Amino acid sequence: MKASTCWKFFEEAIRDYHVTDDVDATLNNPYKGIEGLLYQKNWIDTVQWHLEDIVRDPEIDPKKGIEIKRRIDASNQLRTDLVEKIDDWFLDFFGNKNDFSSGKLNTESPAWVVDRLSILALKIYHMNEQVQRDDVDEKHNQTCTRKLNVLLEQKEDLSLAFDQLIEDILSGKKYMKVYRQMKMYNDEQLNPVLYNKNS
Repeated sequence: MKASTCWKFFEEAIRDYHVTDDVDATLNNPYKGIEGLLYQKNWIDTVQWHLEDIVRDPEIDPKKGIEIKRRIDASNQLRTDLVEKIDDWFLDFFGNKNDFSSGKLNTESPAWVVDRLSILALKIYHMNEQVQRDDVDEKHNQTCTRKLNVLLEQKEDLSLAFDQLIEDILSGKKYMKVYRQMKMYNDEQLNPVLYNKNS
């Protein structure tokens, strides 16, 4: 597994979404296995990106705004669940090479790096859109070009860090440990606003 593999499926999902550019478009995932998880992960992120744009419309109907905000919350839960599935895949992939006794612990699991790569792919796509606009002044173009260059540098650095993490786990220099996120705000047993309403 390399960062370049992640980028391939992320960029494809972004292109496919923008064929219709519709937050209600149906996900038609053409892949299975880890490829399917990567494609689905970025599709969820792409839809959520556009929901975040829509909900910031200052003239949005308040009821519509609440509806979209709840949809974003649900999307965040799906995103977290999918990251955990990707981590399960990595745990199987590393198998007995994930040596807790000899390696060092990393700050985050491989799938959470995948999550960052997916969001970065969206930032690059949309910043590039801004660079390509012909209805803005030169200052806007220059500002967005500088930002795009920083994002592209970040892509190189984060991709390298991801590849090094995978190599380090395979070689025993690091090990992978997973903490489930245990989000509380969607849980009727853990969110006091929800459980107090039910009592």
